[in-house]
Amino acid sequence: MMSVGTDVLRLLADPLRARIVSLLAAEALCNCHLVEETGAKQTNISNHLRVLREAGLVDTEPCGRFTYYRLCPEALEQLAAELGELAAAAREVQTHQRKRPCT
Repeated sequence: MMSVGTDVLRLLADPLRARIVSLLAAEALCNCHLVEETGAKQTNISNHLRVLREAGLVDTEPCGRFTYYRLCPEALEQLAAELGELAAAAREVQTHQRKRPCT
């Protein structure tokens, strides 16, 4: 069963995307800041930001000739909720020592 969380985890598995998300968790940044912070090429950063925006993880805010990017906490809260449900299910299995018998 695929979930929204699975797609988000797949996106965040990329080290540069994970770094971008971490940076945006602290403050809104423009592309030039992200290039400076990560050392990645501008086009690479732009491509990752596009993917994160399409996934609903990042929002934009035009500011003069620059565009600032900020993290959307709701998307991460949804992922956290899904991971919390998985943890609760795993805890239930562990507590009741549930296992499928071999045949």
